[in-house]
Parts: sequence; C-alpha cells; structure tokens
Amino acid sequence: MLAVSVLNFATLLVLVAARQPFPYHNDFDEEPLTSDHPEEEPKGSQYGSLWPLPRQVSVSGVALRLPGSTFRVVDAKDSSADELTVDLPYAILKAPQVWGALRGLETFSQLVYEDEYGTKSINASKILDFPRFQHRGILLDTSRHFLPIKVILANLEAMAMNKFNVFHWHIVDDPSFPYLSRTFPQLSQMGAYHPYTHVYTPADVKMIIEFARLRGIRVVPEFDTPGHTQSWGKGQKDLLTPCYSGSSPSGTFGPVNPILNTTYDFMELFFQEISTVFPDAYIHLGGDEVDFSCWKSNPDIQMWMNVHSFGKDYSKLEAYYIQKWLKPDTVVNVWMGNQGEMSNVTAAGFNTILSSPWYLDYISYGQDWQRYYKVEPLDFKGSDAQKKLVIGGEACLWGEFVDGTNLTPRLWPRASAVGERLWSDRNVTDVNDAYSRLSKHRCRMVERGIPAEPLFTSFCRHEYNGH
Repeated sequence: MLAVSVLNFATLLVLVAARQPFPYHNDFDEEPLTSDHPEEEPKGSQYGSLWPLPRQVSVSGVALRLPGSTFRVVDAKDSSADELTVDLPYAILKAPQVWGALRGLETFSQLVYEDEYGTKSINASKILDFPRFQHRGILLDTSRHFLPIKVILANLEAMAMNKFNVFHWHIVDDPSFPYLSRTFPQLSQMGAYHPYTHVYTPADVKMIIEFARLRGIRVVPEFDTPGHTQSWGKGQKDLLTPCYSGSSPSGTFGPVNPILNTTYDFMELFFQEISTVFPDAYIHLGGDEVDFSCWKSNPDIQMWMNVHSFGKDYSKLEAYYIQKWLKPDTVVNVWMGNQGEMSNVTAAGFNTILSSPWYLDYISYGQDWQRYYKVEPLDFKGSDAQKKLVIGGEACLWGEFVDGTNLTPRLWPRASAVGERLWSDRNVTDVNDAYSRLSKHRCRMVERGIPAEPLFTSFCRHEYNGH
C-alpha cells in the first residue's frame, strides 16, 4: 500500500536547477548636474508621479536641469534595494546589487520632467527604496493564442518600468504546444497551431530570457501537468489516459496517464531539457483543474487504484503523480480560494505566491484597477510566521480572449496597480493619490511606446507636442 498525502493546493512551483549569476557593467558617464534657477518651483512631476511609490521619498522644490548623463552608480554588487540622491553636483545611486541599480534608474527616469521648451529637469530628491515582496510577477499565456516575440519583449519592457521581476511564461496548454523541444520535437510538430510559424525555437527562448535578464526579470516557464495536456498527446503516444465509454475506448483522451512508468521516463527527459534551456531555479508544474472523469472510466486505472488501496479517491492518484516531482523547497501558487487557501498553504509550511485576486483577463466596465489595488496579500488568518512565508504575487493574463492585438492595452496600466501593491509599503493605500500618480505613469508608458489604456477621461501632456 502506498502512503500518499493529498495536497489540495492549487498550483506548484518546483525546484529543478540552480540559478546562475548575472554580470554587471557600469557604463554611466559622470557629467554633473546644473541648476540655472534653483529657487524656481518645479514645473513638472514631483514625487506624486512616481510609480510604484518608494518607501521613503523626499522631493524639494529645487529644480535641477539635466545637461546630459549625470549618474554615478556605486556598490553595484540579488537585492532590489537602492538609495537615490539627486543634488549638486551629481545624482548618486547606491545599490548593493545590480537589480537595485536597475530599479533606481527607473525611479530616476520617473522624476525627470520636460517643460514646453523641451528642457529636461529634475527636482532635488532623496529616495530610499526596496520592495515589500521579492516575487512580483506577470503571467502571459502563449498557448491559447500564440504571442509574437515582439509582443513578449514589449511587455518585458513594461514590466521593468513597473518594477516587476518575474515573467511567468505559461508556454503550453491544451490548445497548443508552441515550445520547440530539442529532445521531443514532435511535441510542437504535432501540437502547435503551426509547426513553423507558431513555435518558439531554442534561439527565440534564449533571446527572450536574455532580454528579460538585462531588465532584472527572471523567466519562470510553466508546463502544466497532469491536466491541461491535450496538446502534448498529439505528439507523444501513450502519454495521455485513454477514456472509456462503458467497456470500450471512446477515442478521446484525458490527463497524463499516471500509472505508466513510461510517463515518468518521458517527463524526466523532458524536464532535464527544460532545466538546461531555462536558467532559473524554478519551473512551474501547474497541477490545477485535473478532470478525474477519464481516469474513473479507464479499467486499467481502476485496477491500479484497487491494488494500491486508493479506493475511488482520485485526488490520491493526482497527489501520487504530483509528489513524484515535489522537492523540499516547493513554492505554492494560490490561484483560487484566496484567504482560506492562503491560510491552509502557509500553515503547511510552504512558501506562497498569491495570484487569485489578480486575474486581469476578467474585465469589467469602469476602473477595475482599483479592485486590484485594494488587495492586501497578507489579509488572511494566520500567525506572523505564516505571513512571512508569502513571498509575493502575480498578475495573470490568460489568453482565451487575448492575443498580440489587444494584450498590451488590456494588461497595462491595470497590472501597474498590482505592481505597487507588491512593491510599496502596506500603508500606501490612498486610491485618489494612486489615481493621480497612475494617470501620469500611464502617460509615461504611452510616451515610451507602450499602448497602455486610459484610466478615465484625460489627456497626456506629450500629446501637445505631436508625439
């Protein structure tokens, strides 16, 4: 008899490979700041335009003109903390690691404003900043609709601008298998929407990972099993469970077949490849929404269940499969259930990521960003020790009704609200102040070429310049 503990948690992240270090190069010039009119009131943004709001902000009324590159970066040595001082003769950014330097540069860029004559200025400032949560992610779904690489890269740019640091790449699912595997090329050959135009080659994946790395963003791929695997079965014989109608096969297939040794042999080889392609320490194994009806109909599985004393509890069979892949440092991603599930998962001692209140594919009339903004990740029953296990959260944009034509404006600036909640202090909750800052931030994104949708009736100053 097999002793299997049933995990009722929704989705899982499992450690498969070691992280690799990121090199850093300091290429900033050292031209000093100048102030032509130090006593003038600033004509542009003060700290109210910053997004997310830094931990400590002090912005004076002294306006400093920017003649050129005016930065020194010191102590750039995996922390996102930074200290930014803008004053004569230099703007100085201190960061213990390169990631803090990247975030500090973004903060600096958001302090810069331009007058009607094109003169760029910045207020004398003192900012101490660091994120509240270490995991600040965006999920994009490339299975339900194939996303062109340029769309993925554009959203990585937007993520960096909003201080997100994890790209959760839901790369395959039931509808299509666009990942081109070197070990099992038949998976995309048979499972992608198109075997040549709608796949991500090894070179594509490498480029996306490097593009993200240079912006301080990890790429965590998701290969959801044992459910959500219909596209896998098109290219891998005997991987999925044959469904039965009465005593005869129905010709349809269900989840991965968890009773065959060949299933685990295949998965072992496949994930060995994934661990070499994706350098991050984690991959996402899904584990959600497994339909038991096919397993229940299959006589071989019924017999296996009886032999192993599982009875008719198919959640034990699911747990048997999932626990083949669990490691001691598993992270649980709570995608449904919210407060109660957060209590259960953290009580079990797992590090936890929250995404259930931030499904951005659910759209509604009005300013739904406010609903995302008001979420408090630690608002659940539990001890202080439990709440320390919450390492962050993710905004999810599932792809049923999203493709390259509408993804970016649907995601931004709604995801920005999640970004502030994961970065800024718990007490930063003023929706009116957030609206003012987010409106400016949305205009800044548009000016940088990110087609972020408007929050409400408004205009952007750069429109007057014909941009």
